[in-house]
Formats: sequence, C-alpha cells, structure tokens
Amino acid sequence: MTGRRGVAQNAPMREVIFSADDFGLSPAVNEAVEQAHLHGRLGQASLMVAAPAAEDAVARAKRLPGLKVGLHLVLVDGDSLLGHARLPSITGPDGRFSTNQAGLGVKYFFSPRARRELRAEIEAQFAAFAATGLKLHHADAHKHFLLHPTIAAMMIAVGKRHGLKRLRVPAEPPGVMKALGERVGLGDYALYGWTRLLRLQARGLELPDQVFGIKWSGHMTRERIERLLPLLPEGRTEIYTHPATRRDETLARLMPDYEHVAEFEALLGQGLR
Repeated sequence: MTGRRGVAQNAPMREVIFSADDFGLSPAVNEAVEQAHLHGRLGQASLMVAAPAAEDAVARAKRLPGLKVGLHLVLVDGDSLLGHARLPSITGPDGRFSTNQAGLGVKYFFSPRARRELRAEIEAQFAAFAATGLKLHHADAHKHFLLHPTIAAMMIAVGKRHGLKRLRVPAEPPGVMKALGERVGLGDYALYGWTRLLRLQARGLELPDQVFGIKWSGHMTRERIERLLPLLPEGRTEIYTHPATRRDETLARLMPDYEHVAEFEALLGQGLR
C-alpha cells in the first residue's frame, strides 16, 4: 500500500543532515561554511563563541537566514571565554583549555572548584551565543566532551534555560563502519554503548539517531560520503564535517592532518550522487 507521492507507507524513512564544526575558528572556515551553504549541501553549523573569527562568523550567519546555527561548546583544546583569571584551575595562563582531555575529565569529575569554573564557562558560552542575536538551533561539544556525564548534565541544564531544543549525540554505529571496511574494535563498541547514557540525560531534546564523522574526523571526503550514504540506517543521520576554503596558519597548527579543503569540496556536492 502506498501513500502520497507513491511512497510506501511502511517504507523506511531516512533524513540526512550535513553540519560543519568549528564555525568561527578562522576566516577560511567561515568562508567554507558560507559557500557550502549557498552552493552545496550544508544545512547547519556550530559556532565557537570564543574563537578568533567568531565575530566574522556571526556576521556571515546573519546574511544566511537558512543556515541553522548552534553552539559548539569548547571545554578542551581551545580558547575559553572567561579567561585564566576566572578559570585558574581548568585553563592555562593563556586562557586556553588543555589538550589533555582525560586529565580535564578527571578534574571536572572530582574537583568542586573545577566544577564551579566549568559551570561558569558553560553559562558564559551560552550567554555569548544569545548575545549574538542568532537563534540557537542546536548544541554540541568540541571533541565530543559532552560524553562526560558532568559536562552533559551542566550543558543540558544551562542550555534548556537558553532555549536549547536539539543536541548532538555522537553515536556512530560500529556495524556500518565495519561494513565500510574500517577496523572496528572494542573501544568503538564501548563508545557507542556509552552514548546511551547521554540519550537518557538528554530526554526531551531532539537527537539524531546516528552521527558519522568520528572515525573519519577531518577526512570526510566526497568518496567516503558516497560510500556511506547507501548504508545509512533508518532515521535521522547527522554527518559532521570540518570544512575550510584553504589551509591557513591556524588550521595547520591546530589540525595538521585534517583535510579541510577536501571536506569543503565534498559539501559542494560536485559529482556527489
């Protein structure tokens, strides 16, 4: 039996969302987000409010009413908003969060002082996003740090006060990646299972059914997207990327092995079936 437009009523439904992380990190990233939205497949982007080119990103987003913008919460390996004087136990003298995600995770879990600073920074980043005048479409976290239960609880509570409706749960099905020829180990299955805790914490928010970009982070090329699309499970899929129009000094320093330009070209969709 078929419904409207000849689609079987019991046919599996699939929705694909292409998103971009690190909006605001550099002008090259901002340019890629704007062009990939205007001329490609990019539907949403996640803004780093404390990043060097955040002001430029906001200005571009305001010219793109169709682009859905969310908060890319940075609590590791990036600039803080409040600075070292306000966050002495969780940032360095330069006001940046450490690249040691495990070490920060231990602090956030066990240290009351670190948790107070953590909440203050989360509050500040959501408030800074609100101050841009952009509508908060979603939120996610740099390096998927919201998988830390302390961060997730604070992020969701603060986010809801700022109108948060959608959250990225970085649940990448290991079976799909294995079918694509990737090596999948116990760690991949453990991470996928751990995302169930985040789903419980995020009850009431809109969540994607699966997310791709973890195994291929920084290398979501057109060829890989073409191989992935036919194997997508039912439901809503988010494919996140790190596009840039060129490799500038910031990107070369922070992500030396990422294929930013290739990911940008993939979003433009030239030749993408």
